[in-house]
Amino acid sequence: MAHNINYNEQSGKHSFFSTKQTAWHNLGQIITDYPTSAEAIQHAGLDYEVEKRKLFTPTSAEIILDNETIHNKIEVPNYFSTVRTDNDAVLGVVGKDYQIVQNRDAFSFFDSIVGGDGILYETAGALGKGERIFITAKLPDYIRLGNDDLIEKYLFLTTSHDGSGSITAAFTPIRIVCNNTLNAAMNNKTNTVRIRHTSNAKQRLEQAHKVMGISDMLSAQMESIFNHWTKIRITDNEVKKLIQSALVPSKEVLKTIQDGKEDELSTCFTNMVDSAFEYAMSNPTQLMDTTKGTVFGAYNAVTGYFQNMRNYKDEEAKLTSLLMGGTAQIRTQSAFNLCVDFASKGSDALILN
Repeated sequence: MAHNINYNEQSGKHSFFSTKQTAWHNLGQIITDYPTSAEAIQHAGLDYEVEKRKLFTPTSAEIILDNETIHNKIEVPNYFSTVRTDNDAVLGVVGKDYQIVQNRDAFSFFDSIVGGDGILYETAGALGKGERIFITAKLPDYIRLGNDDLIEKYLFLTTSHDGSGSITAAFTPIRIVCNNTLNAAMNNKTNTVRIRHTSNAKQRLEQAHKVMGISDMLSAQMESIFNHWTKIRITDNEVKKLIQSALVPSKEVLKTIQDGKEDELSTCFTNMVDSAFEYAMSNPTQLMDTTKGTVFGAYNAVTGYFQNMRNYKDEEAKLTSLLMGGTAQIRTQSAFNLCVDFASKGSDALILN
């Protein structure tokens, strides 16, 4: 799997760090203690600045000087290049209203979410030439299932320097025992806040507190809902149907299944369902009391498949799929909704009867 982690030729290091855990593809720096935001920037190779520079294009007029053809240049109005000041790498082209958010400001944004108290920076890095950065940080306390099953609370932030997207901050629970990302937007509320690069610092600070409010709200809801699901039994056959329902890509495929024509399904879809079901039935993390034969276990099977078994083009594609509105996030949200319905209606909630 490709990694797309930025390699800094000046330092001879990849722009990534991980706390205690093995870094992506054994690249980057592994550190033993949780760093401060300033230390995290250094470890991740994010201690560079970005600036907007004017764009120019050659004119059609030519001047011959010492047998060399020279074109005059004219300025491109209202557009700028974004450039790293440490190595002059061009990261993108942006409009005149685009405001750069420096890497240090992205970390200070995170610090402001919880006042810097108790937040633990776990990973950070830069992708490509440094045009996209990402940060994950662990929040204090846990979501608790039963007596022994814990779900850690994380915040994930990504921002770009190439004009391709907004600043995105998301609350992301991670089940410790299997490292599953448990995406869920409950009561039609999102777990994500997006902030345009035209926002000023005051607006970003206000949004930071909004992210914390979302994480507190979702934590309480998840703990209640997931604990309820651990007490509701579900058969293996119902798990298979729930997985099919969650992963079905279109109404046409759904109708094919409902018509009993499963032999006409694509190999890709069939393999995906089989892999998720195999994870549900045999992965050691599915044998816990809170998981085995429960609705929570069915949900965990779908999230576990996308987190631990699905193949992605590279780590950036995986982040996008899991945390930034990609396929994995959409399918796990579908699984969440199906589990909510199953908890109240039983097997009648499954659309593949």
